Amino acid sequence: MELGKICVSLAGADAAIIGEQARQVADLADVLEIRLDSMTLPEPEKCCSLLRRPLLFTNRPTWEGGQFAGSEEERIAPLVEAVRLRADYVDLELRAALHSRHCLLEAMEESPTRLILSWHDFKETPSAAELTNLLHQMIASGAHVGKIVTTAQNANDVLRVLALQQEARAAGFPLTAFCMGEAGRISRLATLYLGGYMSYACLNDAQATAPGQIPAAKMRKLRMLLG
Repeated sequence: MELGKICVSLAGADAAIIGEQARQVADLADVLEIRLDSMTLPEPEKCCSLLRRPLLFTNRPTWEGGQFAGSEEERIAPLVEAVRLRADYVDLELRAALHSRHCLLEAMEESPTRLILSWHDFKETPSAAELTNLLHQMIASGAHVGKIVTTAQNANDVLRVLALQQEARAAGFPLTAFCMGEAGRISRLATLYLGGYMSYACLNDAQATAPGQIPAAKMRKLRMLLG
Protein backbone atom coordinates (compact mmCIF):
# COMPACT_ATOMS: atom_id res chain seq x y z
CA MET A 1 0.00 0.00 0.00
CA GLU A 2 1.29 3.45 -0.89
CA LEU A 3 2.08 5.55 2.17
CA GLY A 4 0.24 8.80 2.79
CA LYS A 5 1.77 12.13 1.87
CA ILE A 6 3.65 14.45 4.23
CA CYS A 7 2.32 17.99 3.95
CA VAL A 8 4.40 20.73 5.58
CA SER A 9 2.41 23.78 6.71
CA LEU A 10 4.11 27.13 6.10
CA ALA A 11 3.04 30.46 7.59
CA GLY A 12 4.58 33.86 7.01
CA ALA A 13 3.78 37.51 6.33
CA ASP A 14 4.61 37.34 2.61
CA ALA A 15 5.63 35.03 -0.22
CA ALA A 16 9.35 35.75 0.25
CA ILE A 17 9.27 34.52 3.85
CA ILE A 18 7.28 31.44 2.90
CA GLY A 19 9.68 30.80 0.04
CA GLU A 20 12.61 30.80 2.44
CA GLN A 21 10.76 28.39 4.73
CA ALA A 22 10.03 26.13 1.76
CA ARG A 23 13.71 25.89 0.89
CA GLN A 24 14.37 24.48 4.37
CA VAL A 25 11.98 21.57 3.79
CA ALA A 26 12.41 21.10 0.04
CA ASP A 27 13.53 17.48 0.44
CA LEU A 28 11.12 16.64 3.26
CA ALA A 29 7.68 17.58 1.95
CA ASP A 30 5.45 15.85 -0.57
CA VAL A 31 3.09 18.84 -0.42
CA LEU A 32 3.50 22.40 0.89
CA GLU A 33 0.51 24.02 2.60
CA ILE A 34 0.53 27.80 2.20
CA ARG A 35 -1.43 29.40 5.03
CA LEU A 36 -2.81 32.46 3.28
CA ASP A 37 -4.41 33.56 6.54
CA SER A 38 -0.92 34.16 7.95
CA MET A 39 0.00 36.61 5.17
CA THR A 40 -0.44 40.37 5.37
CA LEU A 41 -1.86 40.22 1.84
CA PRO A 42 -2.56 36.81 0.25
CA GLU A 43 -0.11 36.19 -2.60
CA PRO A 44 -1.03 32.90 -4.29
CA GLU A 45 0.48 33.93 -7.64
CA LYS A 46 3.87 34.77 -6.10
CA CYS A 47 3.84 31.54 -4.12
CA CYS A 48 3.11 29.52 -7.27
CA SER A 49 5.99 31.22 -9.10
CA LEU A 50 8.46 30.73 -6.23
CA LEU A 51 7.69 27.17 -5.15
CA ARG A 52 8.16 23.99 -7.14
CA ARG A 53 6.53 21.42 -4.85
CA PRO A 54 2.82 20.54 -5.08
CA LEU A 55 0.97 23.36 -3.31
CA LEU A 56 -2.09 23.41 -1.06
CA PHE A 57 -3.63 26.81 -0.32
CA THR A 58 -5.57 27.34 2.91
CA ASN A 59 -7.18 30.57 4.11
CA ARG A 60 -8.41 29.44 7.52
CA PRO A 61 -11.02 31.71 9.20
CA THR A 62 -10.96 32.60 12.88
CA TRP A 63 -14.11 30.54 13.39
CA GLU A 64 -12.14 27.40 12.51
CA GLY A 65 -8.91 28.16 14.35
CA GLY A 66 -7.26 30.33 11.69
CA GLN A 67 -6.32 33.99 11.45
CA PHE A 68 -8.54 35.34 8.68
CA ALA A 69 -11.17 37.70 10.13
CA GLY A 70 -12.55 39.41 6.99
CA SER A 71 -15.64 38.71 4.92
CA GLU A 72 -16.28 35.35 3.29
CA GLU A 73 -16.01 36.93 -0.17
CA GLU A 74 -12.55 38.31 0.69
CA ARG A 75 -11.51 34.95 2.11
CA ILE A 76 -12.56 32.87 -0.88
CA ALA A 77 -11.18 35.20 -3.59
CA PRO A 78 -7.49 34.14 -3.21
CA LEU A 79 -8.54 30.47 -3.10
CA VAL A 80 -10.36 30.91 -6.41
CA GLU A 81 -7.22 32.59 -7.73
CA ALA A 82 -5.17 29.58 -6.61
CA VAL A 83 -7.55 27.31 -8.55
CA ARG A 84 -7.12 29.47 -11.66
CA LEU A 85 -3.35 29.25 -11.17
CA ARG A 86 -3.78 25.45 -11.28
CA ALA A 87 -2.50 24.83 -7.75
CA ASP A 88 -2.66 21.18 -6.72
CA TYR A 89 -5.12 21.68 -3.84
CA VAL A 90 -7.21 24.23 -2.00
CA ASP A 91 -8.73 23.65 1.43
CA LEU A 92 -12.24 24.71 2.37
CA GLU A 93 -14.06 24.08 5.62
CA LEU A 94 -17.12 21.82 5.70
CA ARG A 95 -18.75 24.54 7.84
CA ALA A 96 -18.20 27.19 5.14
CA ALA A 97 -21.15 28.60 3.22
CA LEU A 98 -22.35 26.38 0.38
CA HIS A 99 -21.87 29.32 -1.96
CA SER A 100 -18.13 29.27 -1.22
CA ARG A 101 -17.93 25.57 -2.02
CA HIS A 102 -19.85 26.03 -5.25
CA CYS A 103 -17.55 28.90 -6.32
CA LEU A 104 -14.49 26.72 -5.89
CA LEU A 105 -15.97 23.63 -7.52
CA GLU A 106 -17.15 25.72 -10.47
CA ALA A 107 -13.65 27.18 -10.91
CA MET A 108 -12.23 23.64 -10.77
CA GLU A 109 -14.16 22.65 -13.88
CA GLU A 110 -11.41 24.43 -15.83
CA SER A 111 -8.53 23.43 -13.55
CA PRO A 112 -6.86 20.25 -12.23
CA THR A 113 -6.98 21.64 -8.68
CA ARG A 114 -8.53 19.30 -6.12
CA LEU A 115 -10.77 20.42 -3.27
CA ILE A 116 -9.96 19.28 0.27
CA LEU A 117 -13.04 19.68 2.46
CA SER A 118 -11.94 19.97 6.09
CA TRP A 119 -13.45 19.83 9.56
CA HIS A 120 -11.62 20.53 12.83
CA ASP A 121 -12.53 20.21 16.50
CA PHE A 122 -10.04 21.98 18.77
CA LYS A 123 -11.66 20.79 22.01
CA GLU A 124 -12.61 17.12 21.77
CA THR A 125 -13.36 14.10 19.61
CA PRO A 126 -17.02 13.45 18.74
CA SER A 127 -18.72 10.06 18.92
CA ALA A 128 -18.21 7.44 16.22
CA ALA A 129 -21.69 8.17 14.85
CA GLU A 130 -20.97 11.89 14.59
CA LEU A 131 -17.66 11.25 12.86
CA THR A 132 -19.28 8.89 10.37
CA ASN A 133 -21.93 11.54 9.64
CA LEU A 134 -19.19 14.08 8.89
CA LEU A 135 -17.50 11.62 6.56
CA HIS A 136 -20.73 10.96 4.68
CA GLN A 137 -21.30 14.72 4.28
CA MET A 138 -17.86 15.03 2.72
CA ILE A 139 -18.37 12.09 0.38
CA ALA A 140 -21.63 13.64 -0.85
CA SER A 141 -20.19 17.16 -1.16
CA GLY A 142 -18.38 16.93 -4.47
CA ALA A 143 -15.01 17.38 -2.77
CA HIS A 144 -12.05 15.29 -3.94
CA VAL A 145 -10.46 14.71 -0.52
CA GLY A 146 -11.78 14.87 3.05
CA LYS A 147 -9.97 16.03 6.16
CA ILE A 148 -11.29 15.29 9.67
CA VAL A 149 -9.11 16.41 12.56
CA THR A 150 -10.14 16.32 16.21
CA THR A 151 -8.48 16.82 19.59
CA ALA A 152 -7.72 13.60 21.44
CA GLN A 153 -7.86 13.27 25.21
CA ASN A 154 -6.98 9.56 25.25
CA ALA A 155 -6.22 6.52 23.10
CA ASN A 156 -9.90 5.75 22.49
CA ASP A 157 -10.32 9.12 20.79
CA VAL A 158 -7.37 8.35 18.52
CA LEU A 159 -8.66 4.90 17.57
CA ARG A 160 -12.12 6.31 16.79
CA VAL A 161 -10.70 8.84 14.32
CA LEU A 162 -8.26 6.44 12.65
CA ALA A 163 -11.10 3.94 12.17
CA LEU A 164 -12.72 6.43 9.79
CA GLN A 165 -10.08 5.54 7.24
CA GLN A 166 -11.54 2.05 6.82
CA GLU A 167 -14.96 3.56 6.08
CA ALA A 168 -13.46 6.04 3.64
CA ARG A 169 -11.48 3.35 1.84
CA ALA A 170 -14.62 1.23 1.44
CA ALA A 171 -16.30 4.24 -0.16
CA GLY A 172 -13.32 4.97 -2.41
CA PHE A 173 -12.94 8.42 -0.86
CA PRO A 174 -9.46 9.79 -0.01
CA LEU A 175 -9.44 10.92 3.62
CA THR A 176 -6.99 12.65 5.91
CA ALA A 177 -7.85 11.76 9.52
CA PHE A 178 -5.80 12.26 12.69
CA CYS A 179 -5.91 13.94 16.09
CA MET A 180 -4.37 17.07 17.53
CA GLY A 181 -2.94 17.38 21.04
CA GLU A 182 -0.32 15.32 22.84
CA ALA A 183 -2.52 12.23 23.06
CA GLY A 184 -3.12 12.45 19.32
CA ARG A 185 0.48 12.98 18.23
CA ILE A 186 0.98 9.30 17.37
CA SER A 187 -1.96 9.46 14.95
CA ARG A 188 -0.09 11.97 12.78
CA LEU A 189 2.41 9.23 11.95
CA ALA A 190 0.11 6.20 12.18
CA THR A 191 -2.34 7.63 9.65
CA LEU A 192 0.35 7.41 6.95
CA TYR A 193 0.39 3.62 7.36
CA LEU A 194 -3.34 3.09 7.79
CA GLY A 195 -4.66 4.48 4.54
CA GLY A 196 -4.68 8.17 5.43
CA TYR A 197 -4.29 10.43 2.41
CA MET A 198 -2.01 12.95 4.07
CA SER A 199 -0.55 14.07 7.39
CA TYR A 200 0.57 17.55 8.32
CA ALA A 201 3.97 18.53 9.72
CA CYS A 202 5.51 21.87 10.66
CA LEU A 203 8.74 23.62 9.74
CA ASN A 204 9.91 23.38 13.37
CA ASP A 205 8.37 23.41 16.85
CA ALA A 206 8.22 27.23 16.91
CA GLN A 207 6.33 27.30 13.60
CA ALA A 208 3.60 24.77 14.43
CA THR A 209 0.23 25.77 12.98
CA ALA A 210 -1.77 23.26 15.07
CA PRO A 211 -1.37 21.55 18.48
CA GLY A 212 0.81 18.44 18.38
CA GLN A 213 2.32 18.99 14.93
CA ILE A 214 5.60 17.14 14.39
CA PRO A 215 8.53 18.95 12.70
CA ALA A 216 9.00 17.86 9.10
CA ALA A 217 12.53 16.48 9.62
CA LYS A 218 11.33 14.23 12.45
CA MET A 219 8.28 13.10 10.48
CA ARG A 220 10.35 12.18 7.44
CA LYS A 221 12.91 10.32 9.59
CA LEU A 222 10.18 8.35 11.37
CA ARG A 223 8.56 7.43 8.08
CA MET A 224 11.89 6.22 6.73
CA LEU A 225 12.61 4.17 9.88
CA LEU A 226 9.22 2.46 9.68
CA GLY A 227 8.98 2.41 5.90
